[in-house]
Parts: sequence; C-alpha cells; structure tokens
Amino acid sequence: MKHLNKLFVAALLVVGLNVQAQDEDNPWAISFGVNAVSTRFGAASKFEDQFGGFFKTDEYWNVLPSVSYLNVSRHVGDNFSFGITGSVNKIDKVVTRQPGATYYDVTDPGDLTYYGVDGIIKYGFLPKSWFNPYVHVGGGYTWLDEQGNGTVNGGIGINFWFTENVGLTVQSTYKHTFEDQAEANVPKHIQHFAGITFKFGGKDTDKDGIYDKDDACPEVPGLKQFQGCPDTDSDGIPDKDDACPTEAGLPEFQGCPDTDGDGIADKDDACPTVAGPKELNGCPDGDGDGVADKDDKCPEVAGPKENGGCPWPDTDGDGVLDKDDLCPSVKGTAANRGCPEVTEEVMKRLNEYAKTILFNSGKATFKEETLPVLASMLSIFKEYPNASFSIEGHTDSDGSNALNQTLSENRAAAVRNFLVENGIQADRLTSTGFGETKPIASNKNAKGKAQNRRVEVKLIKTN
Repeated sequence: MKHLNKLFVAALLVVGLNVQAQDEDNPWAISFGVNAVSTRFGAASKFEDQFGGFFKTDEYWNVLPSVSYLNVSRHVGDNFSFGITGSVNKIDKVVTRQPGATYYDVTDPGDLTYYGVDGIIKYGFLPKSWFNPYVHVGGGYTWLDEQGNGTVNGGIGINFWFTENVGLTVQSTYKHTFEDQAEANVPKHIQHFAGITFKFGGKDTDKDGIYDKDDACPEVPGLKQFQGCPDTDSDGIPDKDDACPTEAGLPEFQGCPDTDGDGIADKDDACPTVAGPKELNGCPDGDGDGVADKDDKCPEVAGPKENGGCPWPDTDGDGVLDKDDLCPSVKGTAANRGCPEVTEEVMKRLNEYAKTILFNSGKATFKEETLPVLASMLSIFKEYPNASFSIEGHTDSDGSNALNQTLSENRAAAVRNFLVENGIQADRLTSTGFGETKPIASNKNAKGKAQNRRVEVKLIKTN
C-alpha cells in the first residue's frame, strides 16, 4: 500500500506539469482519490430499502484512508468519454440479511483485499460549467482476495471544476453480479469515489491559452478575440490582416494610419502629414492648378503642369506667350505668331536705303560711305527675325549682258553676305541678279543709268 501511494503521487506530479486548459480541448483526464465499498445495497429485499443506510459510513461502509483509486479517461466527442478505473480497498464489513428477516447482519470477513478493474463510459452534462454532472455505465471485474466476479456497472457523478483543468470528482457506482447474493464470490455492492481530476493533452504551441486546433496563428502568441493572432499595434486589427502591423491605424485602411485625415493611408500618401486630394497622391495644391505644391515651381500662382506649375511668360509683352511666340524677345502680333509684321512702310524704308548702296565701279565691293547705310538696313532686318527677304541686284546696260548678269548676282550676294556676317540668319535671306533686264529708267542718259544700277529688297511671303 505504501508503494501504491507513491505511485499516485508520481502520477499527480506528471499530470500537474502537463495539464493545459479547457475540457473539450484536453481529451485526456486522470483522477485519483479514495473509494468506499458497501454491500448493504445488494442485501435489501425491496428496492425502496436498497438505499437504506446509504450514508452510514461507520456502520456499513468499507473505507481505505489513503489514495485508493486511479482513473484514466479520454474524451471521444459529443460529451462522451471512455476510461479505465483501478481501485483497491479492505473489506472488514459485509452486510447480509437472512431470508424473511427484517434486520441486517454486519460481519467481519477478516480484512479481505478488494481489487476492481472497470471500464467506464460517461456522458456529461453542462460541459462548459463549473458544475458538470454525468451518468456512466460500464463493466469490469472485482476480486475479494483471490475470488472474483464480473460486474455490470452504472451510476452517477459530478465534477466540480476549480479551474479550467482541475476539479473535484465524486461518483457512486452500482456493481451488479448475476449470482445469488449469498453464493456469489463478490456480492452486489455500491462503490463511492471522491478525488481530484486533472484534464490535459491539448496542444498550445505558442502558450497563449488558445489551442492549436482553434488558433489561427498557432506559432505566435496572440489574443483570444483574434483566434490567437497578435495585434502588435493594438489597433483592433490582427497582424495577419493588418497592412501596417506596427503602426496603429483604421479598419478602412487595413490597419494603416491616415495622419493628415485626407482619406489616403500614410503608406500610399506622398505627403502623409499634409492633407491633399487623392488625384495628387495626397499632396496639397495651394494654387489649384493641378500641380502638387511639392512639384510646383510657383506654388502660389496657378500655372500649367508643362511649365512646372508656373504661368507661361510673355517676355516681349505682345500678348503671345513665349511658348507660342516665334519672336519671344520682340513684340509682334498674334496673327504673325508673336513676330512683328513687315509693313509696306518698312519695305519702303528698306528699299530707300538699298537704292543708296554704292559699289566700286565694275565691282561687288562697297564704297566706304555705304557702310552706315548697310548698318541701318541691318537694324531693320533684326526687328523682324521671323521674316524672309530676297536681295535683288540690277545693272545698267553698259557692257555685255553676261558681264552685267554676273555683276548683278555678285552685288546682291555681297549685300546678303554682309547681313549674314552681322547676325541675320542665312536661311532668311536669298540673293539673285537680273543684270540689265529690269531697268526702271532709260539707259540713254547718265541719270537713268544711275537709277538702273540698284539693289532692291523684296519680302518673301509665306503661308
């Protein structure tokens, strides 16, 4: 008996170290404690007398004052469990009744050793309550010393749970033998049990109190309300569903914050601390020009995106923006795309100067006094940087036609070259010679010949 007690203590230590939590999640249970045996129940002749003396422990009950039973059981589902119970006792009171007698005899059979091994099927009620009654049936084999009988068992019990895994169990079991009570090796009897029950066997890998089978995050400690998943930033959204698990945020942004309250989560907001519209990725647009302030070179003045958010300049103030102005530094007209228009008056001035260009006789070189004239023409050409002109050379009739043709061409080219060398774009000017073919006066006198030796400027009109 001393060794048996040691065995029960060892079992207690093992179970105590391994128990986990909830009943339905811990399929295994172990119970141990004391038991008491009475044959009074089987000795009664009438059913209503069976329970007489049920609680007269001193008179009818055999009690072993030490750990005297062990039950191991496993939950199998739907509030059913199956187990094995082993028990020992000392029988020093046997209750009998002579046929026809109205009294009971209590005899000492000489400290018979009682051994019982029983299978038990239990059905529990109120499984989630601290008060957990149950009924049970089963069968087994019982010995008194070396004599034994098989029994069919049934009874009731109650678990009183102190915690989710530790409770007090009390149970009464009627063991029925099918032999005559007087002749049976083991008489019919009732066995009471009272002991401590531990439930265990559930797996909780992350030790968060939620079993792996119910834990959506079984390897990471978490919270019960999130099926065992953590909520690192405590924003009410579990990390597994949180796009920003380390920053507290809002459900509508999958747990991400919106610091500036503009309806765009910080992670998607190019300006997370300043409110701005969605179309500009959350950045403000102070001047309302559709260019975010951070990208706007002129954030206080509206301007097109193509110019960095700044208004287009009009350098020459002619009403045509520089981006559309072919002559951005010279005032012009919108009709001429910002360039000044060459009027008849301008052409008249040019040709008045052209008539006074003097060449050395028979040559295409300028006389010294002609240079101021050319400079005046040059300034006019510069005023109209978008206009194109034709420089035409003419001679009198002196000399051969071929010589005069060449001379007229060379003199027109000389004027063009002067203008190009002094800043006029070459593609704006053409030069040609007409020799003596287009006189404007008679070649029969000196005055007429002087008029025919001339340079003319023509405006080249473009569509």
